[in-house]
Amino acid sequence: MNRTLYTLLFHLGLPLVALRLFLRARKAPAYGQRIGERFAWTLPELRPGGLWVHAVSVGESIAAAPMVRALLAAYPQLPVTITCMTPTGSERIRALFADEPRVQHCYLPYDLPWAARRFLDRVQPRLGVIMETELWPNIIDQCARRSIPVVLANARLSERSAQGYGRFAGLTRPMLAQMSLIAVQTETEAERFRQLGARAEAVQVTGSIKFDLKLDPQLQPRAQALREQWAAHNRPVWIAASTHEGEDAQVLAAHRQLLAVHSDALLILVPRHPERFTTVYEQCREQFNSVRRSTGEAVEAKTQVLVGDTMGELLFLYALADIAFVGGSLVPRGGHNPLEPAALALPVLMGPHVFNFLEISSLLREAGGLLQVDNAESLGNEVRRLIELAQDARRMGEAGRQVMQANQGALKRLLDGIDALMR
Repeated sequence: MNRTLYTLLFHLGLPLVALRLFLRARKAPAYGQRIGERFAWTLPELRPGGLWVHAVSVGESIAAAPMVRALLAAYPQLPVTITCMTPTGSERIRALFADEPRVQHCYLPYDLPWAARRFLDRVQPRLGVIMETELWPNIIDQCARRSIPVVLANARLSERSAQGYGRFAGLTRPMLAQMSLIAVQTETEAERFRQLGARAEAVQVTGSIKFDLKLDPQLQPRAQALREQWAAHNRPVWIAASTHEGEDAQVLAAHRQLLAVHSDALLILVPRHPERFTTVYEQCREQFNSVRRSTGEAVEAKTQVLVGDTMGELLFLYALADIAFVGGSLVPRGGHNPLEPAALALPVLMGPHVFNFLEISSLLREAGGLLQVDNAESLGNEVRRLIELAQDARRMGEAGRQVMQANQGALKRLLDGIDALMR
């Protein structure tokens, strides 16, 4: 497949795109809004001539935040336009940069040549930064035609994804060759990009900027104060974060197993997607005394489950806990970022499906900061063990924090690469 055929198929598939938006809007109404932005028909007022950063959804937006703040400091005369593809990502971007007038935001239009042209005509970026591996052949081609350097930041490429790209070499090889800088997390991924057609001089191993997470100094004191308000200072509290459908039931089974031994244990359950908040709460309420974070209802001694149904609070909810399970890993979704709880010195548990964070989870596991669990029973057993062996839990948490500190510096290396392209 080449780019011409890809573009033709994309146009033919637009009815399916519209249907997908309609179906998603039934669960999450925000998908039915701002449709014009998705085709660059109606864009908000945007100051042109700055930097453009694309972060597809919530996780990438959070990972991009330190980089965006560094870019704002390095180029104080330039605006930064941040794009995403999802309403939750949009909400997170607006919350993260509500106090920064130079940050402007809209959806990235679909990867159609005419939509990409309209977007670039409006934004006129001096440089584009795409987070992780959200690659769009037409918009990258349109940037190349205008001599706009494009950086792939914090790039990840699993073996499975590389095989997928390889099957469409006629489309992906020219696209990767047009990239000005591909800042990858590991040498293994660097070699995969080179084999797929990226120019050797454009590929640099910078590490993962997720290690450069900076915590608000008030985060843990605020969490401690809330636990004291709950009279939960001495209660065992564990969190299951970013869970997916099919995973919540296993987490609740593990919690039931735990309560049989530690009847005062509190679970903080945080579903990954907002459209599942109510369903998951109902599932919890059927089995346990449960409250929703969004209602502000107090956690009492009788409360067994707190459903984290708010946006932008995940780090704070982690800080409330003693032990963390990171979701998307007991079901084959590839797992979510284990570095957030590691930064808070929490012992981390994950299931066997961690292909999205293979290298990071391996580093943490080898250092003793992460343990693998395979099902509800082993999850419950490990949480119980870490509650009862507090010294082991502290040792795991400290090991994870040391991995974080030892691998920092990727953000500076990435910014140096961007600065070279801006000259």
